[in-house]
Amino acid sequence: MTDAVVIGAGPNGLVAANMLADRGWSVVVLEAEPEPGGAVRSAELIEPGFVNDLFSAFYPLAAASPAFKGLDLESHGLRWRRAPLVLAHPAKDGTCAVISTDLDDTAGSLEAFAAKDGDGWRSLYGRWDKVGEQMLGALFTSFPPIRSSAALARRVGRADLLDFARFVLLPVRRMGEEAFDGAGGQRLLAGIALHADLAPEAPLSGMFGWMLACIGQQVGWPVPEGGSSNLTGALVRRLESLGGEVRCNAPVEHVIIRDRRAVAVRLLDGTDVDARKAVIADVDAPRLYRHLVGEDHLPSRVVDELNRFQWDTATFKVDWTLDGPIPWRNPEARQAGTVHLTDSLNALTVGSALLTMGIVPEHPFLLVGQQSMTDPTRMPAGRETVWAYTHLPRKIRSDALGQITGNWEGGDDQRFADRMENEIELMAPGFKALIRGRHILTPSGLEDRDGNLVDGAINGGTAQLHQQLVFRPIPSSMGRPETPIAGLFLGSSSAHPGGGVHGACGANAARAAVAAAVRRSLRHPWG
Repeated sequence: MTDAVVIGAGPNGLVAANMLADRGWSVVVLEAEPEPGGAVRSAELIEPGFVNDLFSAFYPLAAASPAFKGLDLESHGLRWRRAPLVLAHPAKDGTCAVISTDLDDTAGSLEAFAAKDGDGWRSLYGRWDKVGEQMLGALFTSFPPIRSSAALARRVGRADLLDFARFVLLPVRRMGEEAFDGAGGQRLLAGIALHADLAPEAPLSGMFGWMLACIGQQVGWPVPEGGSSNLTGALVRRLESLGGEVRCNAPVEHVIIRDRRAVAVRLLDGTDVDARKAVIADVDAPRLYRHLVGEDHLPSRVVDELNRFQWDTATFKVDWTLDGPIPWRNPEARQAGTVHLTDSLNALTVGSALLTMGIVPEHPFLLVGQQSMTDPTRMPAGRETVWAYTHLPRKIRSDALGQITGNWEGGDDQRFADRMENEIELMAPGFKALIRGRHILTPSGLEDRDGNLVDGAINGGTAQLHQQLVFRPIPSSMGRPETPIAGLFLGSSSAHPGGGVHGACGANAARAAVAAAVRRSLRHPWG
C-alpha cells in the first residue's frame, strides 16, 4: 500500500510528493493528462525548432520560494536563464520604465521620470532587502505562521509594525503615489500587480506589485533553459530518484472515504489506489469538494461557503513564432524578458473597471514575453518565440468595439488575437510583418489543456482580500490545507497562499500530512 497519493502532477503536487518522499514515504502521483506539469509545460507548439511555453512562462516566485530552494533542482538538471533586463514598461510617449538586477539601472530608469524617483525605488527595495526573506517565509506558510511572523516582526521592529501593516495593505495606486513623483514607477508597480486580478485601487495590490518587483530586482524573473517543461522534468527526476512514481493518463474519478477518512482514490477506469497515510489534491477547491469528494461528505457550512467561492478573471493567451526580434520603438524594451503594454496607471484602472463590468477592453493590458532575451536555445538563430496574455471577463456582457461576444469557435478567437497584435504593433511597428505562425488559447482552451484552469482562471480563485490569507479558499479553511475529511489535504493554488509557481501550496499540504500522520500514530501506536 502506498503511503500517499497525490492527485495532479502540477508544480504544487510534485513539490508535495518530493517533500513526502524526503520523509521516506512511498508516493504515487496521478496525472490526468498524457504528461506531467499542469500549467508548467512547453512544446514545439507552432513549428519544429521553436519551443513555446504552453501556460506559465517566467518564474520569479520559483526562484525565490523556500519550497523550491529546499529541493535543489539544479542538481537534477534545472538551469535558469535570465534576460539583460527583467521587465520593461514602455508607453506611447517614448518613455520606458525598467527593472534590472542592477539597482543603479532600475533607479536610473525611474529618475528619468522624476529626479527623486530613483531614491523612491531604493527605499522600496531597501524595505524588501530588510524583511523579504522573513516575509516570504510568513506568506508561504500555513496559518498561523507563528515562527515566520515572529521573525518578520523582529526585523520590522516594534515601533514600525503598524506602519508596515498599513504598507502591505496599500492599493498599488496609493503605494505608487507615495513612493514616486513620476509616472514610470507608478505604472511599473501597477502593471505587476495586475498579474493577479487586483485593480490598482484594491487592497493588497500594492504588496503584490512591490513583492514581484523586488524579487525581480533581487533574482530576476528567470526561465528554465529549454522550456518550462524542464522545471517539471527536474521535479519528476528528483521524485523518481527517491522511489516516487508519476502515472500519467490516470484521471481520478473520486476520493474513497471510509469513516470520514480518505483511504484511497478511484481512477476513471475503475482502478483503486490505496493511500495509507494521506491523499493530497493538487486540484481546484470546487472540483475537489463537489466532484472528487461530494457534498454529502461535507458539513453544510462548507457547502454554503463554496457557493460564494469566486474565480479570478479569465485569460486569453497567444503564442507566435517570428522571423526576427520584435522591433520595439524603445530599445530598452528589446532587452527585457517580459514587457508590459498599457499606456498609464489610469489606463490600468479603466481596463480593470471594464473587466469588472463584463466589458472586453478596446485596449487590453498585455503581458508580453520574448524568449530570445531569456533563452535563445528555444528558437533558430535570428528568429524569435513570443507569448502574450491578457485578462478577460469571466462572463462577457459586451465589447468596447462591438466585436467580441465570447463565441470563440465562431471567430472571436481570431478577432481578439488580431486586437492583441495591433496593441503590440503600436509599440513595435513591423511586428505583424514578422509573424510566421500563431497559436491561440482561449479561456475554454486553457481549461481543456489543464482542468485546473477553469474558464481560463490561472490563479486558482481570486487573489482579492476577501478570498486571500485566512479566507482562502473558504473562511472555514482558515488558510490551512486540511479539509473536513481526515487524511485529505488541499495542495493546489486554490489553497493559501494562492497562484504562482512557488510550490508553497503543495509544501504546506505535505507538512500538514506529515504532522497528521504523526498525531495519528501517537493515538494508535499499534496501527
